[in-house]
Amino acid sequence: MKKEFIKLKVFTLGALGLLLTACGGGGSSGSEEPEPPVSEAPTWTAGVYEDESNFEARCENPRSGRDINGNPWPDQQGSHLYEKHWLRSWSNNTYLWYDEIQDQNPANFGLPTEYFEVLKTTATTNSGNNKDNFHFFMDTDDYQQQASTGASSGYGFRIKLVSAAPPRQIIVVYTEPNSPASAANITRGAEIIEIDGAAVVDGDANILNAGLFPAEEGETHEFVIRDLGINSERTVSLTSEIVTSDPVQNETIFNTASGDVGYMQFNTFGTRTAEQELIDAFVNFSNQGVQDLVVDLRYNGGGFLFISSQLAYMVAGDAQTTGRVFEETVWNDQHPNFNPVTGEALQPTSFYSTTSDEATAPGGVLPSLNLNRVFVLSMPGTCSASEAFINGLRGIDVEVILIGDTTCGKPYGFYPTDNCGTTYFTIQFSGENDKGFGEYADGFVPSSTDNGQDFVKGCVLEDDFNHLLGDPDEALLAAALEYQATGACPSGTANKQAKRHAQKAYVSPESLLNSERVQQRLFIEQSKFLEIPKELMNE
Repeated sequence: MKKEFIKLKVFTLGALGLLLTACGGGGSSGSEEPEPPVSEAPTWTAGVYEDESNFEARCENPRSGRDINGNPWPDQQGSHLYEKHWLRSWSNNTYLWYDEIQDQNPANFGLPTEYFEVLKTTATTNSGNNKDNFHFFMDTDDYQQQASTGASSGYGFRIKLVSAAPPRQIIVVYTEPNSPASAANITRGAEIIEIDGAAVVDGDANILNAGLFPAEEGETHEFVIRDLGINSERTVSLTSEIVTSDPVQNETIFNTASGDVGYMQFNTFGTRTAEQELIDAFVNFSNQGVQDLVVDLRYNGGGFLFISSQLAYMVAGDAQTTGRVFEETVWNDQHPNFNPVTGEALQPTSFYSTTSDEATAPGGVLPSLNLNRVFVLSMPGTCSASEAFINGLRGIDVEVILIGDTTCGKPYGFYPTDNCGTTYFTIQFSGENDKGFGEYADGFVPSSTDNGQDFVKGCVLEDDFNHLLGDPDEALLAAALEYQATGACPSGTANKQAKRHAQKAYVSPESLLNSERVQQRLFIEQSKFLEIPKELMNE
């Protein structure tokens, strides 16, 4: 299948709050068919790298059949050692910080995925966070299904763990329409008290994990729920099923004294259905003549860069974007002029003004609002393509007012790459806006001052689980509406300090042992574009 140009969803542990502890403690490359494997096993010479094509698709367990697009898998008989040598050469060729990888003998590692874990930099950012928090893999079939449709098995709710160690607390962040959770009338702010007889506060980790993250479709688990604003509890049985994400939710227009303000909750750039849903929302906003826009990206971990570019165009319009760069991609110093994945000459990503080739009506002109400012609601889960949207608009002097907290800090992207049934995600390029800025590895920080780079004018607030999303009394949305009316943050918020380092960090020291598993199989409950490990709690 065609490789995808992606800034992929990666949610922070701090943002999702999904690390529970017990008491105490794309597609195939489209390259030519590989040569049949030779009888000799590949050997390692430190600092010497053969071309990755010498090892590609030579698998311990070759696949038969076809991928989701009907293309035959290219696999031939090989071994785990071939797979590990492919990873080594591929990483040396395409990894952004290839010269910071310690070259180790693949034969000293077990599974290819175990070897993949060490093929990254160990450097840190200025704040002390890991420079690379975005190194992971997932099953290729799962990736293709989720990237194509945004659907997979679950209940259709997204949760936040308020407390990571006993006494634990789990709050529902939001639910998908037409899902088991919505059918059970579970909404934002509901607290999960008990799962299959195990108390969330201090119950058995294995039982809680099994209930929260069903292994397959058709599993039934019993939940005790305390709904938002209700003192009593109720018991519901939820059966997991294939849930399709609804990327754009709670689209609303507020009629204010200072003009009509559009609002939308946008959960993911990572499914192709997002393109049409955004178009429909902007057609409505345009027809209604909105004069300001609030884009709620607090739970949007990223996705397709082209959709991020389209969204930026729909905000800014033709006059402000024509001839301007949305994002320039920078690869490692081995590839200054050509994309090593596609072989194409490096060209900046423009502000896309038309629909994609896979849209319902390819090449159609996108609607636009022609705004010179936009309000963005953010949290540490605002990541990747969401940050590219912010950075791209700031690069053409469209004012972004940031309401909430510091974003995750991912000015990087990658091409998901399949080999032998596993799709690997390794940082391959960074992104810079029209002004050449892309150094926001510690996130965009809402601030009373704007430095034109990583400090963005805005208001610092904590997430508000006592109101539904789209409710004008919900803290972040209320702050945006007040700023739109008065030009200032609500009293008492502007002087708060954004949690630039502590909140933004992907993992705390006590959760470090678990962070690698989380990075391998990340979770997006609303779209299931990525996965989280099922074993979130550890004895």
